[in-house]
Amino acid sequence: MRKIARTIDFLNENTGYYSSFLILPLLFVVTYEVIMRYGFNAPTTWGFEATTFLYGVHFVLGLGYTHKHNGHVAIDVFEAKLWHRPRTLLRIVANLIIFIPTMGLMAIWSVIYAGTSWSQWEVASTSWAPPLYPFKTLMAIGFVLLFLQGVAKLIDDFNSLKSSD
Repeated sequence: MRKIARTIDFLNENTGYYSSFLILPLLFVVTYEVIMRYGFNAPTTWGFEATTFLYGVHFVLGLGYTHKHNGHVAIDVFEAKLWHRPRTLLRIVANLIIFIPTMGLMAIWSVIYAGTSWSQWEVASTSWAPPLYPFKTLMAIGFVLLFLQGVAKLIDDFNSLKSSD
């Protein structure tokens, strides 16, 4: 089980690292759009959508990475006052009751959402009309990676309980 957790950690670490470079084309597109819009009074038809897509992909592909590094917002007022074993048990219960079912459903439905988009060869309803199915697929991948990271954390918590006995 530890090998599965380490593989998921490795996958999310690399996905987060490489998706962080999406900030560079995002920076280029935003800069270009601002210069065209305010410098030449000639806004692009694609700039706003391109920034939305780039930032969206950057965001969802970083979900698992952020969860791996405990970067998501958490209310740990109760957890911080607990000893190691009760804190680990609380995390396991919260993960099993809240995180795994919720993110499991998000992963499943985002895959279905992406599949529907592919079956219809969906494009945006704008004048630029870029294809939406690749972006919806990347969104689904992001939710699957977040779900898998929750599984990896659950495995780590169970292993932590075993080692503290």
